[in-house]
Amino acid sequence: MMADFYENFQASFNEALLMAVLSATVIAVLVSWLLSRSIVSPVQAIMSASQRIAAGHYDERVNAQGADEIAQLAARFNQMASHLEQVETMRRQLIGDVTHELRTPLTSIKGYMEGLVDGVLPANAETFNQIHHEADRLSRLVDDLQELSRVESKAYSLDVRSVSVSSLVQTTLKRLSPQATAKRITLHSNLPADLSLIHADEDRITQVLVNLTANAIQYTPEDGEVTLSAARHGDEIHISVKDTGIGIPQEHLANIFTRFYRVDKSRSRNAGGGSGIGLTIARHIVEAHGGKIWVQSGGEGKGSTFSFSLKAGR
Repeated sequence: MMADFYENFQASFNEALLMAVLSATVIAVLVSWLLSRSIVSPVQAIMSASQRIAAGHYDERVNAQGADEIAQLAARFNQMASHLEQVETMRRQLIGDVTHELRTPLTSIKGYMEGLVDGVLPANAETFNQIHHEADRLSRLVDDLQELSRVESKAYSLDVRSVSVSSLVQTTLKRLSPQATAKRITLHSNLPADLSLIHADEDRITQVLVNLTANAIQYTPEDGEVTLSAARHGDEIHISVKDTGIGIPQEHLANIFTRFYRVDKSRSRNAGGGSGIGLTIARHIVEAHGGKIWVQSGGEGKGSTFSFSLKAGR
């Protein structure tokens, strides 16, 4: 009886062990399949989306649910795709804007040359001066585009040192006084005597200040005023250019530093509207110094104030 009992026990044990092994194997295979699918499927989705993005479909996104490493990878992938889509949109917009800006002087030059060839325009000094003027506009635009490309890609170095705001303002006043005098515009400064130095690249910040002041003169009617001022606010120096010019409508203030943006869409470079690049260049230079730039205006006919901040020296 003991022998039969032992044999039955051993058979039952072996059968249970076999069932347990088979069940564990099935469960292990099933769990492994589920885990591999949860890992491989998102990776395959990311691979497929990356191939579509490489083909130019920048609106592709992948599912980024959960909080594990795969979900974090998917979230980073979507962030990268979104950035690439923005870059592509900006690239297309830039190409369109540059094409539009280049077309105007080129069309003028072509028109003058066709007029000379057909004998419609006289081959005199006035005609050649007009052609030279258009070529000069084209050259300035190319220079502006080259400078814009340099500042947007940060392909330049800053020689930061302690600089006197007063010297920057005086340099700007001397450089633009003839332009202001020609329009009978009063150009002056309003600086406190104890103003701190600033940490900046003197040449680059002078470029910003000259650009803002030249714009103020350009958009201020005759007998107007342009004032350069500065004041300390905490550990920063705020430098401002205030004019009594045509002003800026409120709906345009947010886009005024966007490249090629013009408040008056019908205003061309020839009509004194500029390329819409100078303020964008100024913004990039100020931001490269760790500062901010902004504009305030009461509206049309109420003047404008362009300001930027820089770190004060000790």
